[in-house]
Amino acid sequence: MTPELGTATLPGRERILVLALLLLVAGLAWALTILQALQMDAMEAAMWRDMNMSMNGMEPSWTPLDAFLLLLMWSSMMAAMMVPGASPMVTAFATINRRRRERSAPYVSTPVFLAGYLLAWVGFSLAATALQWLLQSIGLLTTMMQSTSFSWSGVLFLAAGLYQFSPLKERCLTYCRSTEGFILSEWRDGNLGAVVMGLRHGLFCMGCCAALMLLLFAVAVMDLRWVAALTALVAAEKLLPAPAFWRVAIGVGLLATGLACIILAWRGGL
Repeated sequence: MTPELGTATLPGRERILVLALLLLVAGLAWALTILQALQMDAMEAAMWRDMNMSMNGMEPSWTPLDAFLLLLMWSSMMAAMMVPGASPMVTAFATINRRRRERSAPYVSTPVFLAGYLLAWVGFSLAATALQWLLQSIGLLTTMMQSTSFSWSGVLFLAAGLYQFSPLKERCLTYCRSTEGFILSEWRDGNLGAVVMGLRHGLFCMGCCAALMLLLFAVAVMDLRWVAALTALVAAEKLLPAPAFWRVAIGVGLLATGLACIILAWRGGL
């Protein structure tokens, strides 16, 4: 049953609890991401046995533990980067369930919805881990997870820039920003329904932001400066006024960066 929407908001205490939950999840994710970045040298020694494998044409010698560590790395980064931008939707979900609780109707705990949202980004992280293995195999990423080719970096920036102007990007961004629109069209009752709602919202956010996340392969996967910069771009699109302006401005910036990379590749032969 679709919930009734109105102008009521969460009381101060409950709003603080929801924000505390989001800060806790994002804070832990950022702490883990920073720790992994600081320990990159040690992680490299454990994950790759042959530092010259790309020169010798060898495939990455990943063990199941190596793959799990990379999946954990990507999952923590995605949580750190995406949870802040999801705060309006999580707050809206908590508000609806408060109203249901007041009417003695069945309601669902907010962390269940957030778990579904994070599950979507774990799926993205799994795909990113596989893509990292492929890029490592063909020599487009170094053992320090940095791009080896200006041409490859330029292609990624150009693709992400063009995607900013696509109808799919615009539609997904609209769903990410419109809490009422999403709730009216996607509401499901029960714990499983909340997980599915969180998963669905995560998929819309993925459609909005995945191209930006893949830009980590164009620079350096664990460079905290780029992680922070991309987080700021995602937050600007989702939270600031004038979403069309930010979508276009980011697209223009990405296209310009892509062209600069292509020019550098042409001059340097990379």
